Amino acid sequence: MVWHHEFVNRAFPWAPAAAIAPLVASFALAGCSGEGDATANPAEQPTTTVAEATCPPALARGWQKLADQIGAAVYCPSWLPDPLTGRIGGQWEGVHSVTKSGSYLIGFIWFERGAGEVHVNLRGYPGETRVPPCNGKPCFSGERGTRDVAGKTVDVYTVNRGADTWHVLYAWKEAGSLYSVSQHVVPELGLSYSQVVKYLDRIMAGLVKIEPQQS
Repeated sequence: MVWHHEFVNRAFPWAPAAAIAPLVASFALAGCSGEGDATANPAEQPTTTVAEATCPPALARGWQKLADQIGAAVYCPSWLPDPLTGRIGGQWEGVHSVTKSGSYLIGFIWFERGAGEVHVNLRGYPGETRVPPCNGKPCFSGERGTRDVAGKTVDVYTVNRGADTWHVLYAWKEAGSLYSVSQHVVPELGLSYSQVVKYLDRIMAGLVKIEPQQS
Protein backbone atom coordinates (compact mmCIF):
# COMPACT_ATOMS: atom_id res chain seq x y z
CA MET A 1 0.00 0.00 0.00
CA VAL A 2 1.34 3.44 -0.95
CA TRP A 3 0.58 6.61 1.00
CA HIS A 4 1.60 9.60 -1.10
CA HIS A 5 3.88 12.05 0.70
CA GLU A 6 2.14 15.11 -0.79
CA PHE A 7 -1.14 13.92 0.67
CA VAL A 8 0.41 13.33 4.09
CA ASN A 9 1.95 16.81 4.13
CA ARG A 10 -1.36 18.43 3.14
CA ALA A 11 -3.49 16.41 5.51
CA PHE A 12 -1.29 16.74 8.58
CA PRO A 13 0.66 20.04 8.26
CA TRP A 14 0.24 20.63 11.98
CA ALA A 15 2.18 17.51 12.97
CA PRO A 16 5.96 16.96 12.95
CA ALA A 17 7.29 14.20 10.74
CA ALA A 18 8.03 11.95 13.72
CA ALA A 19 4.39 12.12 14.78
CA ILE A 20 3.04 11.51 11.30
CA ALA A 21 4.73 8.14 10.85
CA PRO A 22 2.76 6.21 13.50
CA LEU A 23 -0.44 7.95 12.45
CA VAL A 24 -0.04 6.89 8.83
CA ALA A 25 0.91 3.40 9.97
CA SER A 26 -2.31 3.16 11.95
CA PHE A 27 -4.30 4.03 8.82
CA ALA A 28 -2.45 1.39 6.82
CA LEU A 29 -3.04 -1.27 9.45
CA ALA A 30 -6.72 -0.31 9.42
CA GLY A 31 -6.90 -1.92 5.99
CA CYS A 32 -8.05 -5.01 7.89
CA SER A 33 -8.67 -3.89 11.45
CA GLY A 34 -10.90 -0.90 12.09
CA GLU A 35 -14.67 -0.97 12.19
CA GLY A 36 -17.28 1.77 12.13
CA ASP A 37 -21.01 2.28 11.70
CA ALA A 38 -21.89 5.09 9.29
CA THR A 39 -25.64 4.79 9.88
CA ALA A 40 -27.57 7.89 10.87
CA ASN A 41 -31.24 6.93 10.59
CA PRO A 42 -30.99 6.22 6.86
CA ALA A 43 -34.09 7.03 4.85
CA GLU A 44 -35.14 5.62 1.52
CA GLN A 45 -33.60 7.58 -1.34
CA PRO A 46 -34.90 7.71 -4.92
CA THR A 47 -33.00 5.78 -7.56
CA THR A 48 -30.69 7.68 -9.89
CA THR A 49 -30.36 7.43 -13.65
CA VAL A 50 -28.47 9.86 -15.88
CA ALA A 51 -26.95 10.10 -19.33
CA GLU A 52 -23.87 8.02 -20.05
CA ALA A 53 -20.72 9.51 -18.53
CA THR A 54 -17.27 9.84 -20.10
CA CYS A 55 -13.84 9.58 -18.49
CA PRO A 56 -11.71 12.69 -19.24
CA PRO A 57 -8.32 11.97 -20.84
CA ALA A 58 -6.46 13.34 -17.79
CA LEU A 59 -8.16 10.68 -15.67
CA ALA A 60 -8.39 7.90 -18.26
CA ARG A 61 -4.61 7.49 -18.56
CA GLY A 62 -4.18 6.40 -14.94
CA TRP A 63 -7.21 4.14 -14.89
CA GLN A 64 -6.22 2.54 -18.19
CA LYS A 65 -2.77 1.85 -16.75
CA LEU A 66 -4.39 0.20 -13.72
CA ALA A 67 -6.69 -1.93 -15.91
CA ASP A 68 -3.70 -3.05 -17.98
CA GLN A 69 -1.69 -3.81 -14.83
CA ILE A 70 -4.30 -6.12 -13.33
CA GLY A 71 -5.68 -7.44 -16.62
CA ALA A 72 -9.27 -6.63 -15.64
CA ALA A 73 -11.85 -3.89 -15.98
CA VAL A 74 -11.79 -0.91 -13.60
CA TYR A 75 -14.12 2.03 -13.09
CA CYS A 76 -12.98 5.60 -13.71
CA PRO A 77 -14.85 8.11 -11.49
CA SER A 78 -15.58 11.01 -13.84
CA TRP A 79 -17.05 12.95 -10.88
CA LEU A 80 -16.04 13.12 -7.22
CA PRO A 81 -17.15 15.56 -4.51
CA ASP A 82 -15.33 18.89 -4.56
CA PRO A 83 -12.38 19.39 -4.35
CA LEU A 84 -11.49 15.80 -5.27
CA THR A 85 -10.79 14.56 -8.77
CA GLY A 86 -10.33 10.91 -9.72
CA ARG A 87 -6.87 11.34 -11.18
CA ILE A 88 -4.55 8.48 -10.22
CA GLY A 89 -1.25 10.02 -9.18
CA GLY A 90 -2.89 13.42 -8.74
CA GLN A 91 -2.78 15.64 -5.68
CA TRP A 92 -5.83 14.09 -4.02
CA GLU A 93 -4.86 10.42 -4.34
CA GLY A 94 -4.03 9.32 -0.80
CA VAL A 95 -3.89 5.53 -1.12
CA HIS A 96 -2.85 3.32 -4.02
CA SER A 97 -2.83 -0.40 -3.29
CA VAL A 98 -2.76 -3.28 -5.78
CA THR A 99 -2.36 -6.88 -4.65
CA LYS A 100 -0.76 -9.79 -6.49
CA SER A 101 -4.25 -11.14 -7.21
CA GLY A 102 -5.19 -7.89 -8.94
CA SER A 103 -7.55 -6.47 -6.32
CA TYR A 104 -7.10 -2.76 -5.80
CA LEU A 105 -7.89 0.10 -3.46
CA ILE A 106 -7.64 3.65 -4.78
CA GLY A 107 -8.42 6.32 -2.20
CA PHE A 108 -8.87 10.06 -2.69
CA ILE A 109 -8.92 12.41 0.27
CA TRP A 110 -8.97 16.10 1.13
CA PHE A 111 -8.55 17.04 4.77
CA GLU A 112 -8.24 20.35 6.56
CA ARG A 113 -8.17 20.21 10.33
CA GLY A 114 -11.26 21.81 11.85
CA ALA A 115 -12.68 22.65 8.44
CA GLY A 116 -13.59 19.52 6.55
CA GLU A 117 -12.81 16.16 5.05
CA VAL A 118 -13.82 14.42 1.85
CA HIS A 119 -12.67 10.80 1.57
CA VAL A 120 -13.72 8.43 -1.23
CA ASN A 121 -12.46 4.87 -1.84
CA LEU A 122 -12.84 2.78 -4.98
CA ARG A 123 -12.15 -0.95 -4.89
CA GLY A 124 -12.16 -3.85 -7.31
CA TYR A 125 -11.77 -7.62 -6.83
CA PRO A 126 -11.24 -9.25 -10.25
CA GLY A 127 -12.60 -12.78 -10.47
CA GLU A 128 -14.03 -12.64 -6.93
CA THR A 129 -17.60 -11.82 -5.88
CA ARG A 130 -17.46 -12.60 -2.16
CA VAL A 131 -17.05 -9.80 0.37
CA PRO A 132 -13.38 -9.92 1.41
CA PRO A 133 -12.40 -10.77 5.01
CA CYS A 134 -10.75 -8.39 7.48
CA ASN A 135 -9.20 -10.29 10.40
CA GLY A 136 -11.77 -13.05 10.13
CA LYS A 137 -14.77 -10.73 9.70
CA PRO A 138 -16.39 -9.36 6.54
CA CYS A 139 -14.79 -6.09 5.47
CA PHE A 140 -18.28 -4.86 4.47
CA SER A 141 -21.23 -5.41 6.84
CA GLY A 142 -24.29 -3.69 8.26
CA GLU A 143 -26.14 -4.30 5.00
CA ARG A 144 -29.03 -1.90 4.44
CA GLY A 145 -30.60 -3.58 1.44
CA THR A 146 -30.17 -2.85 -2.25
CA ARG A 147 -30.69 0.19 -4.43
CA ASP A 148 -30.86 0.71 -8.17
CA VAL A 149 -28.39 3.45 -9.04
CA ALA A 150 -27.32 4.47 -12.53
CA GLY A 151 -28.29 1.13 -14.04
CA LYS A 152 -26.62 -0.97 -11.35
CA THR A 153 -28.07 -2.79 -8.36
CA VAL A 154 -25.85 -2.03 -5.38
CA ASP A 155 -25.73 -3.50 -1.90
CA VAL A 156 -25.53 -0.74 0.72
CA TYR A 157 -23.26 -1.30 3.74
CA THR A 158 -22.88 1.00 6.74
CA VAL A 159 -20.67 -1.00 9.14
CA ASN A 160 -17.33 -1.39 7.40
CA ARG A 161 -13.75 -2.10 8.35
CA GLY A 162 -10.30 -1.01 7.33
CA ALA A 163 -10.03 1.97 5.00
CA ASP A 164 -13.85 2.06 4.73
CA THR A 165 -14.48 2.52 8.47
CA TRP A 166 -17.24 5.10 9.08
CA HIS A 167 -18.07 5.04 5.37
CA VAL A 168 -21.29 4.34 3.53
CA LEU A 169 -20.32 1.76 0.91
CA TYR A 170 -21.98 0.66 -2.31
CA ALA A 171 -20.92 -2.76 -3.66
CA TRP A 172 -21.97 -4.44 -6.89
CA LYS A 173 -21.08 -7.52 -8.89
CA GLU A 174 -20.30 -7.50 -12.56
CA ALA A 175 -18.84 -10.12 -14.90
CA GLY A 176 -17.71 -12.30 -12.00
CA SER A 177 -16.01 -9.49 -10.08
CA LEU A 178 -16.87 -7.34 -7.06
CA TYR A 179 -16.55 -3.56 -7.09
CA SER A 180 -17.24 -0.93 -4.46
CA VAL A 181 -17.22 2.79 -3.85
CA SER A 182 -17.50 4.39 -0.42
CA GLN A 183 -17.41 7.79 1.26
CA HIS A 184 -16.70 8.83 4.84
CA VAL A 185 -19.66 10.13 6.87
CA VAL A 186 -18.69 13.17 8.99
CA PRO A 187 -21.91 14.71 10.39
CA GLU A 188 -20.11 17.40 12.38
CA LEU A 189 -18.60 18.68 9.13
CA GLY A 190 -21.84 18.61 7.16
CA LEU A 191 -21.42 15.16 5.60
CA SER A 192 -24.47 13.38 6.97
CA TYR A 193 -25.59 9.93 5.90
CA SER A 194 -28.16 11.41 3.51
CA GLN A 195 -25.64 13.81 1.98
CA VAL A 196 -23.08 11.05 1.46
CA VAL A 197 -25.73 8.86 -0.18
CA LYS A 198 -26.47 11.69 -2.63
CA TYR A 199 -22.78 11.99 -3.41
CA LEU A 200 -22.43 8.22 -3.86
CA ASP A 201 -25.38 8.21 -6.24
CA ARG A 202 -23.70 10.90 -8.33
CA ILE A 203 -20.35 9.10 -8.23
CA MET A 204 -22.06 5.92 -9.45
CA ALA A 205 -23.73 7.85 -12.26
CA GLY A 206 -20.31 9.11 -13.35
CA LEU A 207 -18.45 5.78 -13.34
CA VAL A 208 -16.93 4.78 -16.66
CA LYS A 209 -15.81 1.20 -17.26
CA ILE A 210 -12.24 0.92 -18.55
CA GLU A 211 -11.27 -2.41 -20.11
CA PRO A 212 -7.65 -3.61 -20.30
CA GLN A 213 -6.04 -3.08 -23.67
CA GLN A 214 -4.67 -6.02 -25.60
CA SER A 215 -0.87 -6.12 -25.53
